[in-house]
Amino acid sequence: MKEAIQETIAFDIYGTLIDTHGLIAMLRCHAGENASRFSQLWRQKQLEYSFRRGLMRQYLDFGVCTAQALHYACLAFGVSLTENETSTLLNAYRALPIFEDVAEGLGNARDAGFRLYAFSNGEAADIRQLLDHADISRYFTDIISVDEVQSFKPDPLVYRHFLEKAAVKAENAWMVSANPFDVIGAVSAGMKSAWVQRSPEVIMDPWEIGPTVVIHRLSELESAISDWRNTHFG
Repeated sequence: MKEAIQETIAFDIYGTLIDTHGLIAMLRCHAGENASRFSQLWRQKQLEYSFRRGLMRQYLDFGVCTAQALHYACLAFGVSLTENETSTLLNAYRALPIFEDVAEGLGNARDAGFRLYAFSNGEAADIRQLLDHADISRYFTDIISVDEVQSFKPDPLVYRHFLEKAAVKAENAWMVSANPFDVIGAVSAGMKSAWVQRSPEVIMDPWEIGPTVVIHRLSELESAISDWRNTHFG
């Protein structure tokens, strides 16, 4: 395991460590039986807006994308929110719950000697708040945000920025993400990747680029990387 100490792991936050559908109970107060669909559309538009802004070079931070996506979902479902209700939902988004396998997976990876970084589309302050709220900040060496280069995943620029900030070569860096676009983006930038497929209903894009390893729980990460290294390096 000595060689693993040289490895660095970038953990995606939204959708990988943090459950972006953790507000469904709150959304039922506004969208009723459509709360789950409302949440899915909110997340879909949040990502779409970040992709579009990255391509257009019309950067506004991820919080703006989140707020505008919420507005879109309200329009789509005919939901009218007061200013206070909107603020309450957006504030709650900064305290979303973690998935139940996260603490064990982070602990295993840290104990194995990996350097762990939080690497997100979100602003550093928002990520710090999420990690503190979930009591997992202690596992990370640092937080690296795309806001520092004003673009979004999967722009190659943001992965290069991560490598520079973490002072690691691409071949020694892993991207851990439940988001296929993030996995593909990282591999395209020269990194290795672990795709967290928590549900068989979530599928990987059928591209010529794919994950280095696939895991179904974050607690499988350390052994998956070790097995991969043993297979490729003996």
